[in-house]
Amino acid sequence: MRVHVVSDVHGRADALAGAGEGADALICLGDLILFIDYDDHAQGIFADLFGAENAAAFIALRTARRFDEARAMSARLWATLGGDPREHIERNVRAQYEALFAAMPAPAYLTYGNVDIPALWADYLRPGLEVLDGQVTEIGGLRFGFVGGGLKTPYRTPYEIGDEEYAAKVEAVGEVDVLCCHIPPALPELLYDVVARRFERGSEATLEAIRRTQPRYALFGHVHNPLHRRTRVGRTECVNVGHFRGRGVPYVLEW
Repeated sequence: MRVHVVSDVHGRADALAGAGEGADALICLGDLILFIDYDDHAQGIFADLFGAENAAAFIALRTARRFDEARAMSARLWATLGGDPREHIERNVRAQYEALFAAMPAPAYLTYGNVDIPALWADYLRPGLEVLDGQVTEIGGLRFGFVGGGLKTPYRTPYEIGDEEYAAKVEAVGEVDVLCCHIPPALPELLYDVVARRFERGSEATLEAIRRTQPRYALFGHVHNPLHRRTRVGRTECVNVGHFRGRGVPYVLEW
């Protein structure tokens, strides 16, 4: 059995179309949307609406953790467009989702990233695409558990939830052979991004579940340039499947 796994697609519909070639199934661990690109300031919804120069200034404020100033800048820019900012965002998000879901290979098993908007996904699903969040499915005789979204941060991305709600989804998954999450377990070496030079948030609940139940694999994304892409927790191989927008190739899991 061969499964390809991607995460942090961030708009790469071109590469996503071929991500399932040679595989029995594709797993997508979320973050389909590209709202703002820290590497290329001219890409993403923010740059499309406000230009690369404003995107660069906004990124600089967030990188410096000057979040209040970043929010004030964002509010000023949204005011120039008129109307409800949420309508502008949804229109642009929908355009990305339309292209991405059309390119998504089938069969595919998907969960949400912290940058995704779960309420919109149902409008773009088709036969062969299954969304799981706090749920389990069988693939090739193995039990795969899925936990989507992220934990609350100062960045206030669309699908961030409280620690208790996240832990409840991990608990609902229970014992599985492969645990698939968007965010990593809370191990510092998996959370530090060497390019952004900051720690992302990981899940203590996921780490505790890995230690207790010892799945064969724990797969995740979220950290685009991690200090370490993999480590072991007991018998569990913990693997960051890679920044698909940057790499354009899936992680391969075979058994």
